Formats: sequence, structure tokens, C-alpha cells
Amino acid sequence: MITVDFNRLCGSDSNRLASYRILDIGCGTGRHTCAAFRFSKVVAIGIDIKFEDVLEVKKRLIFQKNLGENGKGVLGLSVADMLNLPFEDNFFDLVVCSEVLEHIHDHKAAVSETVRVLKPGKDLVVSVPRYLPERICWALSENYHNVANGHIRIYKKKDLIDLLEKGGLKRWGVHFAHSLHTPYWWLKCIVGSAREDCRLVNLYHNLLVWDIMKKPWITRFLENLLNPVLGKSIVIYLRKEK
Repeated sequence: MITVDFNRLCGSDSNRLASYRILDIGCGTGRHTCAAFRFSKVVAIGIDIKFEDVLEVKKRLIFQKNLGENGKGVLGLSVADMLNLPFEDNFFDLVVCSEVLEHIHDHKAAVSETVRVLKPGKDLVVSVPRYLPERICWALSENYHNVANGHIRIYKKKDLIDLLEKGGLKRWGVHFAHSLHTPYWWLKCIVGSAREDCRLVNLYHNLLVWDIMKKPWITRFLENLLNPVLGKSIVIYLRKEK
């Protein structure tokens, strides 16, 4: 499930990201690392604090490479903490930080460290759960966020932008994503976020997997139509000031 719109980053030049150094912070199982690795001759680096997730990214990228779905670039994976990134200042041309900051206690330090490794004049993309859908999830289920390494805060749009711009960035774009996922999470919270035996939840999950794999026009149309109202994530595009 790709949250970042790489087409926005490319603009009218489809080769704009070619040869970029791209960092995916909190890469999880690698959805954005894999997407970045498709661009020509990039250096794509994914980091996560969970060793098992980094291993999963490696498997996915090997599979992707075997299919020929890569830009013949360089790949790097590492277990690392975003509060202490193992990179030099002004090293990356693009940094992605998707669904991470809501887990971090010292988010100001996390933003500062992220900006440090980004080159001046280059872009950072941040996504977090959107305020209202997330607030409803918290209201419906204590277990939704009260888990180890779970969500510790809910961001309002203005507060998140202020946090990022005070770190030396300038916003240039915002959109919302994954509106079809919002009712799914509300439903999971109602029946119990840990339950795996609810037929309705499982059917909805199968629908979402089908949508991700097949991308039929009807669900793409519905998601784009509903994103401004029900989008599960807010995605913010910013540029590091020179």
C-alpha cells in the first residue's frame, strides 16, 4: 500500500528521481523502499528499528529484482533508530517518513535528525494517520493504540505542519490517502482489533488486498472521490530550505 505519490515528486519529468539517494525511514516491510528502487540508478536505503521487518524488505526486493522491476540502482537496508541516523549531514536527495512520527516520543528530535540528513533544496515526505479517522479509532477501541510501540499521539494538520516547518522545511503539497481503509479500521475497532475470526472484517480485508493488487477503476475512482473526507492518512510534501 503506497501512501506517497511519487508522481507528485517527479512532476512533469518522469526521470527527475533518477540517480537520487532516497531514504525510507521506518520502512516496515518495504512498500516505499520497493517503489523507490524502481527509479533509474537510485541509491535506495530502507531503515527500520525492527530486524524482522528489514529481513522481509530484503526478500521483497530480491523478488522484485528477479522480476526485472528495478532501475539497476543500489540498495541498502539497515536496522537503525531515526533519532540517531547513521548518515552524514546533507546526504539524501529525498527522504520518506511514512506512518512513523505517531510512534515516536521525541518527535521534535526525530524531525531534526531527518532534516539533518536531507540536502538543502530537496524534499521530505511525511505521512501520519489523519486526525478524525484516528480519533474515532481511539474512541472505539483502547487496544487499537494501547499496544507495544503503538500510536502515542494524534496529529492535527496545522500542528504537524508547524512541527515540520519549525524544523527548517517549507510545505509545498498536501493530500489525503486510503479512504477505503478507514471503515475497515473502524470495523476492526468495533469487533475487537485483535480478532481474526470476524467474517465481515475478513471479507473487507480481502477486498482491500484485491484492490491493492488489481487496482480496478471503480475502487480507484471511489478512493479518490472519498479521500478528501475519509482519507486514513495525511501526506505532506516539504522542501528543506537552502
